[in-house]
Amino acid sequence: MARRASEKLKETRRDEIIDACEKLYRSLSFKEITMKEISQETSFTRPSIYNYFQTKEEIFLALFAKEYDRWIEDLNDLYEKDRLTVDEFAEGLSRSVEKRALLLKLLSMNMFDMEENSREEALANFKTSYGNALKAVSKCLDKVSPSLKEKEKEDFIYSFFPFMYGIYPYTSVTEKQKKAMENANVGFVYNTVYDLTFKTVKKLLNRGEL
Repeated sequence: MARRASEKLKETRRDEIIDACEKLYRSLSFKEITMKEISQETSFTRPSIYNYFQTKEEIFLALFAKEYDRWIEDLNDLYEKDRLTVDEFAEGLSRSVEKRALLLKLLSMNMFDMEENSREEALANFKTSYGNALKAVSKCLDKVSPSLKEKEKEDFIYSFFPFMYGIYPYTSVTEKQKKAMENANVGFVYNTVYDLTFKTVKKLLNRGEL
């Protein structure tokens, strides 16, 4: 009983730390967030955080995993459809991505440094959620009619997931960036997350006109 209570406390405190990080990240950048600031959003002291996460990067990886898990819930809803036309799949997937603004912001970060500054256990937990997201999208592809070949599914998965890393920078452009592009004579066409994702999904599946 005591061990179960201890595990429950550990899980609760981990969640509290992750939630604190999420709250801060909605208004601050990764560089602006410190372990001290995260601790100030929790009910316990900064040294206590190190019992659960050794680095700030490990906390962000845990938040990352949580966002993948939330996305998977939406993908599972899409999978419940009997069959999906390409347009229906593109719309459903695009809507699910559109809802995950925090996931898209996280994807725009420097993942190499994030993973390098995390312990193997923390990285493995993150990779598990990432892998489950791959499987969830793959399952949804099984519902697309006419049926996709395995090679088509594989090509889609390993093109779409890298594409997701660029969604946030292309759809969350600041006024400063817009002004700089204007001064540099760089054309900019604004796309919503939904529009950019929908068009890309259709293109990757090579079905229909864009």
